[in-house]
Amino acid sequence: MAELCYASDHEQVVDIMIALTRPSTLDGVIIAGSESMELCLSLRRRGFGRVATPATCHLARRRYAIGLVAGRNLVAALAQASPFLTVNSVIAVLIESSEGELSMKIRNRLQEMGFGIEAGVRCRSGLVLFACRHGFCQMRQAA
Repeated sequence: MAELCYASDHEQVVDIMIALTRPSTLDGVIIAGSESMELCLSLRRRGFGRVATPATCHLARRRYAIGLVAGRNLVAALAQASPFLTVNSVIAVLIESSEGELSMKIRNRLQEMGFGIEAGVRCRSGLVLFACRHGFCQMRQAA
Protein backbone atom coordinates (compact mmCIF):
# COMPACT_ATOMS: atom_id res chain seq x y z
CA MET A 1 0.00 0.00 0.00
CA ALA A 2 2.89 2.39 0.71
CA GLU A 3 4.14 1.97 -2.86
CA LEU A 4 0.76 3.02 -4.21
CA CYS A 5 0.81 6.09 -2.00
CA TYR A 6 4.35 6.98 -3.14
CA ALA A 7 3.47 6.41 -6.79
CA SER A 8 0.42 8.60 -6.35
CA ASP A 9 2.46 11.34 -4.65
CA HIS A 10 5.15 11.12 -7.35
CA GLU A 11 2.56 11.33 -10.13
CA GLN A 12 0.95 14.33 -8.41
CA VAL A 13 4.34 16.11 -8.39
CA VAL A 14 4.87 15.33 -12.09
CA ASP A 15 1.36 16.58 -12.92
CA ILE A 16 2.00 19.84 -11.06
CA MET A 17 5.40 20.37 -12.70
CA ILE A 18 3.92 19.79 -16.15
CA ALA A 19 0.99 22.11 -15.44
CA LEU A 20 3.30 24.88 -14.25
CA THR A 21 6.00 24.65 -16.95
CA ARG A 22 3.63 23.73 -19.82
CA PRO A 23 6.06 21.78 -21.99
CA SER A 24 4.95 20.41 -25.34
CA THR A 25 6.00 16.89 -26.26
CA LEU A 26 8.54 18.47 -28.62
CA ASP A 27 10.21 20.66 -25.99
CA GLY A 28 13.50 19.60 -24.48
CA VAL A 29 13.45 19.27 -20.70
CA ILE A 30 16.52 19.11 -18.44
CA ILE A 31 15.98 17.31 -15.13
CA ALA A 32 18.31 17.46 -12.13
CA GLY A 33 18.39 16.13 -8.59
CA SER A 34 18.44 12.77 -6.91
CA GLU A 35 14.97 11.96 -8.29
CA SER A 36 15.90 12.87 -11.87
CA MET A 37 15.69 9.35 -13.26
CA GLU A 38 12.19 8.83 -11.82
CA LEU A 39 11.06 12.16 -13.30
CA CYS A 40 12.68 11.27 -16.62
CA LEU A 41 10.84 7.94 -16.80
CA SER A 42 7.53 9.54 -15.82
CA LEU A 43 7.86 12.18 -18.55
CA ARG A 44 8.81 9.60 -21.18
CA ARG A 45 5.77 7.49 -20.24
CA ARG A 46 3.68 10.62 -20.86
CA GLY A 47 5.11 11.12 -24.35
CA PHE A 48 7.92 13.58 -23.69
CA GLY A 49 10.81 12.23 -25.76
CA ARG A 50 13.34 15.05 -25.43
CA VAL A 51 14.19 14.63 -21.76
CA ALA A 52 17.73 14.62 -20.36
CA THR A 53 19.69 14.90 -17.15
CA PRO A 54 23.07 16.63 -16.84
CA ALA A 55 24.64 13.15 -16.68
CA THR A 56 22.86 11.82 -19.78
CA CYS A 57 22.97 14.95 -21.93
CA HIS A 58 24.99 14.02 -25.00
CA LEU A 59 25.45 17.58 -26.23
CA ALA A 60 27.36 19.66 -23.71
CA ARG A 61 26.25 22.92 -25.31
CA ARG A 62 22.58 21.98 -25.64
CA ARG A 63 20.22 24.47 -24.00
CA TYR A 64 16.77 23.75 -22.60
CA ALA A 65 13.86 26.10 -22.01
CA ILE A 66 12.42 23.94 -19.24
CA GLY A 67 14.05 22.59 -16.09
CA LEU A 68 12.65 20.28 -13.43
CA VAL A 69 14.48 19.72 -10.14
CA ALA A 70 13.57 17.26 -7.38
CA GLY A 71 15.28 15.25 -4.68
CA ARG A 72 17.94 15.88 -2.09
CA ASN A 73 20.64 18.55 -2.20
CA LEU A 74 18.59 20.97 -4.27
CA VAL A 75 21.23 23.71 -4.29
CA ALA A 76 23.70 21.38 -6.02
CA ALA A 77 20.98 20.16 -8.40
CA LEU A 78 20.18 23.76 -9.38
CA ALA A 79 23.87 24.34 -10.07
CA GLN A 80 23.93 21.23 -12.29
CA ALA A 81 20.86 22.30 -14.27
CA SER A 82 21.76 25.97 -14.64
CA PRO A 83 24.36 25.65 -17.46
CA PHE A 84 21.80 23.81 -19.58
CA LEU A 85 19.01 26.42 -19.25
CA THR A 86 18.38 29.17 -21.78
CA VAL A 87 18.26 32.86 -20.92
CA ASN A 88 14.46 32.69 -21.25
CA SER A 89 13.72 29.48 -19.38
CA VAL A 90 11.28 28.24 -16.75
CA ILE A 91 11.96 25.89 -13.87
CA ALA A 92 9.93 23.89 -11.36
CA VAL A 93 11.58 22.79 -8.11
CA LEU A 94 10.12 20.34 -5.59
CA ILE A 95 10.99 21.26 -2.02
CA GLU A 96 10.00 18.21 -0.03
CA SER A 97 8.16 18.64 3.27
CA SER A 98 11.18 17.31 5.17
CA GLU A 99 13.34 20.09 3.65
CA GLY A 100 11.02 22.99 4.45
CA GLU A 101 13.78 24.96 6.17
CA LEU A 102 15.62 25.10 2.81
CA SER A 103 12.78 26.98 1.17
CA MET A 104 14.32 30.45 1.59
CA LYS A 105 17.77 29.20 0.54
CA ILE A 106 16.29 27.74 -2.67
CA ARG A 107 14.31 30.92 -3.35
CA ASN A 108 17.46 33.02 -2.92
CA ARG A 109 19.47 30.70 -5.17
CA LEU A 110 16.81 30.90 -7.90
CA GLN A 111 16.89 34.69 -7.72
CA GLU A 112 20.69 34.68 -7.94
CA MET A 113 20.34 32.59 -11.11
CA GLY A 114 18.05 35.26 -12.60
CA PHE A 115 14.72 33.56 -11.96
CA GLY A 116 11.65 35.35 -10.67
CA ILE A 117 9.35 33.13 -8.63
CA GLU A 118 5.91 33.14 -10.19
CA ALA A 119 4.02 30.52 -8.17
CA GLY A 120 4.20 27.93 -5.43
CA VAL A 121 1.90 24.93 -5.33
CA ARG A 122 1.52 22.74 -2.25
CA CYS A 123 1.18 19.00 -2.74
CA ARG A 124 1.41 15.91 -0.54
CA SER A 125 5.18 15.76 -1.06
CA GLY A 126 5.90 19.40 -0.26
CA LEU A 127 6.02 22.61 -2.28
CA VAL A 128 6.63 22.98 -6.02
CA LEU A 129 8.11 26.39 -6.84
CA PHE A 130 7.71 27.72 -10.38
CA ALA A 131 10.07 30.42 -11.62
CA CYS A 132 10.78 32.20 -14.93
CA ARG A 133 13.96 33.73 -16.25
CA HIS A 134 13.63 36.40 -18.93
CA GLY A 135 16.76 37.72 -20.62
CA PHE A 136 19.17 36.79 -17.82
CA CYS A 137 22.27 37.65 -19.90
CA GLN A 138 20.95 41.14 -20.63
CA MET A 139 20.29 41.71 -16.92
CA ARG A 140 23.81 40.57 -15.99
CA GLN A 141 25.40 42.83 -18.61
CA ALA A 142 23.44 45.84 -17.38
CA ALA A 143 24.56 45.32 -13.78
